[in-house]
Order: sequence, then C-alpha cells, then structure tokens
Amino acid sequence: MKTSASLLVLAGFFVSAVCLNGPFSDRPAGSILSAAPLSARTAEGPEIVEDSMHEFMEYVFQPTYRRLKVSMAGEPNDSKGWKAVKSDSLILAESCNLLFARLPEENTDDWVHHATASRVDGAALYQAARAKDFVKATSAYKSMLNNCNACHRQFENGKHILEP
Repeated sequence: MKTSASLLVLAGFFVSAVCLNGPFSDRPAGSILSAAPLSARTAEGPEIVEDSMHEFMEYVFQPTYRRLKVSMAGEPNDSKGWKAVKSDSLILAESCNLLFARLPEENTDDWVHHATASRVDGAALYQAARAKDFVKATSAYKSMLNNCNACHRQFENGKHILEP
C-alpha cells in the first residue's frame, strides 16, 4: 500500500510538471517548475522555492550527506543505526528526483544521467540498509558518491567533491 501511495504521489508530481510545461504553457522550454516569488504565483501544484542550485544543494543534500557519512563510518550495530542510514539514503534518493525539475540550460542529458545514477544508487543504499547488509550498503554508498562527484566535476568545475 505504501508503495502504491508513493508511486501515486510521484506520478502526480510528474503529471503536474508536464501540465505546467506542456504545449500551452508560457514557461521556457526545460523549465518544469516556477521560481517566481510566492507573492507572484497563482498556479497550484509543485513550484521551486529556492532557484539557486548552490542554496538547494547546501540545505537539502549537504546536511543529509553529512549525517549519512557519519552513519556509514562503520557498520550500524542496532536498529537505530540502520534507521539513520535508511532515512538519509531515502532522503537523498528521493531528493534526486527534484533535480529533474532543475535542468541546466546546457548538457541536460548529462545532468539527467547523473541525477538518475545518483537516485538509483541511493535507492540501492536504502534497500541494502533495509536488509541490514553493510557490504552492499557500502558499495551503493560509494557508487552514489562517485555519481554525485561526477556531476560536481562537470557542473561545478570539481568543487564540492564528497568523501565516503
């Protein structure tokens, strides 16, 4: 039931995004969500709150990554430790879906590739944490960071490289 509800929410997000960016939209191509100030908005549905990618990464991804780095420093020895890994890996994986609404003007195919790969590895990390499999969790964690770093190398000139 939870999976169906999650898929329904995601489907709703993408349907809204398509409607907001469809052929009758006055939004620029590639712009899925509005970054207009709240006072100027009239449309209902998903909208970007912070249009600065730096701010978005710093306040959505960075704190979660920092917590996960601590949690993954060694194998969790109890349910509380595994819950922390599950929580942060799920937050990171799902947050990667938000990257699809923030396409750059150039190299969008590369951006989508990096976002997809990071989401897939974040999901694998989440599944490994659910199974309490530290070997698989460590592999997925490192792979996710490698994908994040590949994106940072390309789009941030090598700044903000993440360490496991």
